[in-house]
Amino acid sequence: MHLLRSLWRAALLVSMAWLAAAPAQAADEPLRVGSKRFTESYILAELLAQTAAPHTASQPVVRQGLGNTAIVYEALRSGAIDLYAEYTGTIALEILKGSPAETREAMNAALAPMGLGVAIPLGFNDGYALAVRATDAERLGLRTLSDLAKHPELKLGLSNEFLGRADGWQGLAARYGFTQTPTGLDHGLAYEAVAAKQIDAIDIYTTDAKIDHLGLRVLEDDRKYFPRYDAVVLYKLDLPTRLPKAWAALQTLEGKVDEHAMIAMNARAELQSVPFDVIARDFIANTGKTGAAPAQEARRGFTAKLFGPDLWKLARQHLLLVAVSVGIAILIGVPIAILVFSHVRLRAVVLGIASLMQTVPSLALLAVLISMLGAIGALPALIALTLYSLLPIMRNTVTGLAEVPNGLRLAGTALGMTPPQSLQLVLLPLALPTLLAGVRTATAIAIGTATIAAFIGAGGFGERIVTGLALNDRELLLAGALPAAAMALISEGIFELIEWAMRRRRRAPPSSLPP
Repeated sequence: MHLLRSLWRAALLVSMAWLAAAPAQAADEPLRVGSKRFTESYILAELLAQTAAPHTASQPVVRQGLGNTAIVYEALRSGAIDLYAEYTGTIALEILKGSPAETREAMNAALAPMGLGVAIPLGFNDGYALAVRATDAERLGLRTLSDLAKHPELKLGLSNEFLGRADGWQGLAARYGFTQTPTGLDHGLAYEAVAAKQIDAIDIYTTDAKIDHLGLRVLEDDRKYFPRYDAVVLYKLDLPTRLPKAWAALQTLEGKVDEHAMIAMNARAELQSVPFDVIARDFIANTGKTGAAPAQEARRGFTAKLFGPDLWKLARQHLLLVAVSVGIAILIGVPIAILVFSHVRLRAVVLGIASLMQTVPSLALLAVLISMLGAIGALPALIALTLYSLLPIMRNTVTGLAEVPNGLRLAGTALGMTPPQSLQLVLLPLALPTLLAGVRTATAIAIGTATIAAFIGAGGFGERIVTGLALNDRELLLAGALPAAAMALISEGIFELIEWAMRRRRRAPPSSLPP
């Protein structure tokens, strides 16, 4: 019972500390820059933040790798971020559901009721296209998308966002008469798959650095399906008045990033593993003339990625997400399990609901929570992790209470104990080992699931995993996965020690126990 009280007290203290920190964080409102989950968007987010940084009272916050257009747009609309780099074709077709021929003025007129605006054309077009291996293009005579449509035997691997976009696969297939059923892939992984000949054609961004590196041929859009995707800044309309100096600084980027510079910056990230913030800083230092790096620039090794300067920050974020979510789940789940334990039907319903929550895919749950809360970051991540932690805690609490022998229950009643006294002195102490096993399982689940929280800007080791996916960088993926695995092993060791101490205490003779 003492251990259970300690767990509850620790969970309550951690939760209160987290909540107490929130007002302090809200009091200081820096510029908040978001990005999607691909290389170019990461770089542009850093470029925007570093350009504005000398003109803001506090360091801009960069929310990297928030996901696809829907999630980043929702973050902007809700005020969780102030701006991000977007593309005119995406704004017209995905956000405004309009025509790709819309002008910037027309876009601004349509976005104004939402409190949003488009400004600062950066100077390059990054359009969608399909690409195949150059050797296959030569062998089959593939030059255009119409040529590709004549070869239904070729396998297509397309990014999941492209498959679902209004300007993506469905319209493209209708325009050209494609009959293939494409495989959905992460954009970063598609390059590896086409190089390994697992698929034959992929969707690409025209500024991707790996097109030439992997010997791919970009197919001509001969029926002019794809619109232009000129890079611009999508922003909250109150930003120029709220941070006028930062906004003025951002406007100096207009027309400064051409396609060659963007390809060069993407190449530094994808082929040399140069950090995004370094690439942006070098570009600014070169006054926007080039994104190229010195030829002798060294590639970061695995050790440098694993023990990078962000290691302890990410560890702290990951640990807080796990500790707070599991702590709140204990505070909620244990009392509910106790209340429903004696009501068989109600207990089945409550545990059934908790089980149902476990079946909801984590990314889907996070997307729903973002829409409901109008926020990204720690809050929706904590709610999701708490919901996933409830089932093992509640189920094990119920199981532990059910395993208490009837004889001991009756003995408590015979001694004149009230139901609350029997619960406190007999049932919970005997159920504690099983309950603790539920907390142990919930902690393991939370450590693994917390890596997904990086998709909505909640931090943790998932940041490295998400970035590694975007760059197709296996070393960076491992640099995120290994610390998370180490945290899981450490937590298992702590729970083993707790259970060992409990077993030793139960075996100790009465004379050795404290009075």
